[in-house]
This record gives sequence, C-alpha cells and structure tokens, in this order.
Amino acid sequence: MIYLDHAATTLPHEDVVAAMEPYLESHYHNPAAGYADRAAEGLETARERVATLIGAPPASIVFTGGGSEADNLALKGIVDTAAGENRGHVVTSAMEHDAIEETCRWLERRGVEVTRIAPREDGRVDPAAVEDAIRSDTVIVSIMHANNETGVVQPLQEIATVAHEHGALVHSDTVQSAGKLPVDVERLGLDMASLSAHKFYGPKGVGALYVRDGLEAELEPLIHGGGQEGGLRSGTENVPGLVGMGVAAERARADLEERADRLSGLRDDFVRRVREVSGGTLVGHPEQRLPGYALFCFEEATGAQLVDALADRGIAVSSGSACHTGTASPSRVLTEMGIDAQTALGAVRFSMGRHTTADDVDQAVAALEDALEVARG
Repeated sequence: MIYLDHAATTLPHEDVVAAMEPYLESHYHNPAAGYADRAAEGLETARERVATLIGAPPASIVFTGGGSEADNLALKGIVDTAAGENRGHVVTSAMEHDAIEETCRWLERRGVEVTRIAPREDGRVDPAAVEDAIRSDTVIVSIMHANNETGVVQPLQEIATVAHEHGALVHSDTVQSAGKLPVDVERLGLDMASLSAHKFYGPKGVGALYVRDGLEAELEPLIHGGGQEGGLRSGTENVPGLVGMGVAAERARADLEERADRLSGLRDDFVRRVREVSGGTLVGHPEQRLPGYALFCFEEATGAQLVDALADRGIAVSSGSACHTGTASPSRVLTEMGIDAQTALGAVRFSMGRHTTADDVDQAVAALEDALEVARG
C-alpha cells in the first residue's frame, strides 16, 4: 500500500527502532534508581535532542504521554493557577485539534471563558483578530502552528507578539510542524509548545511540553505522584519510547531542509495534476502549508467514499482529520473556514512523508482519477 497519511502517524525511523531495543532489554531499569546510570543517561540525552529540535534548553522539556497530554497540561495547568488571580479567559482558534478544543470545553464547564477565533478563508488566523479577542483577564492564547487537516501554517510569530504586548502567555500545538518545519520557540515567541514523537518518525505514546524558563512555577501538574519531570508530570518515564523520540528528533533535524524541499516539490506536482484530472478544490493557503500536505474537496463524492475507494486501489489517505474518518458530519475545521457542509463532506487529505516517491504520486493520481470516475457514475 502507498501510504499518504503521514499527518495521522509515521513509520518509526529504522534508527529509532534500533536505539530503543537496548532500553527494552538490558537498560530497562527505572531511571530514578541510583544504579540505573544507562537508563538515566538515555533519558537526558533524549531531552537534549528534543530540545535541540525546537531551539530550547533541555531543562525546559517536560516529557509526557503524547501531544494530547501536553496540550492538556499547558491549558489546564496554567489556567488552574491563574484562576486564583481572576484571570480565567482563554483565546484560541476555532480550528484547533480536538486535544485543545475538548480541553477548552472542559474549562468552560468549570466557568472559564473561551474565545474561539474563526480563521480566514485561506485557513489562517488573523493576528489582528487575536488582538481584538484579548481581554484584561486573558491568561493564555493557544494557536496551533500548522493545522492537522489542511496543513496550513499560522503566522505564529506575529500572533505571539500581539499576545505578549497585552500580557498574555502563548502556547502552540506544534505536533504537526515539529520535525517538518524549522521550529524555534525563541524566535516564534512561545511560552509553551506541545510535541508528539509519532508525527516525526518516532514511537507512539510519548510526547513533550516545552515550558519557558520560569514558567514552571505557574503550571499546576495534571498527574501528581513521585515528582518526576521537575514535578510537572509524575510517573516513571517511558525510557525506551523517549529514547526513540530523541533519536527521531535528531534525525528529523539533520535532514529537515532537504526533506521539506523534496516534499514541497512532490506536493506541488500532485496538486497541479489532481486539479487537472478531478476538478477538486485545494483547501487553504496555497503556499503557507506544510511540505507534502494537500487537502482537497471533491464534488459528487464524499470523502469517506473516496477513502474507501482509494484503499481498494492500494492508496492510504484520510477524510479530513483522522479523528473524523468514517463519520457522516463535515469537519468543523472546514466549516469554520466558510466551506459549506456539503462541500466539506467531499474532503480528502493527502500527506506525504520521507518514503514517498514520484512514482507513488503517479499511482495516487491515477487511482484518484479512477475512483472519481466510478463514484460519479
């Protein structure tokens, strides 16, 4: 099967698998044990490598069980502390990943006010709209770096500048962008950022939250216990998984620019050819998007139908977000962009990765053309 669903997950790098193995066999000890030098060293090396990927100091990296946990810790942790100072307002976008959206709904049920900013038609959030939404009691602005459905990249640096001018903290879900685009938390002006290993060829079930120096004292942990991860995330760390995340981060950084250029070229060729054979509409900004990502809306066929038809032809893709695959309701991300519900139901996401070739693109275009002909009768 030709895999074009790298936005959902990625195949672990072969070096990642090899690096994890010793920590499942001989270096399996609890890293907090006095005799577990190799386990402890592996954990801290992983922390250094993840920090380097995003231009952060190692001490600022808090390991978590994935990107969703990191998002929850960032928002719940900071709002819990700030609520005591009567600062209970959150600003976010209306197209965040469910890890942010559902966390915001949880906060709202507890009396926290949340303002969601609708994106423009091109899928980008206007920094001026962020400024208009910020209030005197706004504690944090959380805007994702790149959307998991459209691949559109946000003007995060400008948004952070506006937020800081008004005294608000800035968090970003960088799960889709880290390891695919240059992410420098200092340059972007982020106070916190969430990452997930399995989006950049690492293992599933491990992630991290970057926490700016000095901010850790204002963050209430979600998980209490033995005080691991600087007291912000108790529980014995998943050393094999985190070692794998560290190696994945190092490999992603090493060939980031070369891979991004290659995938951007494949994506642009794919977009041009899909438009020619299908009449499909590319969703979102044509240039400010992740390398290798393209979301199309097709007429006279639903995304779910096309996903199944392409799978029958050996092509793995998804209908919008993986979280919505198989459902009959349109993606809220697309409807928030002003796309009508019927059109949004025809959305299919194609996301390429390090193993994608020009031949894969050729086969995907041919399979899509055939699937559309069948669907349209």
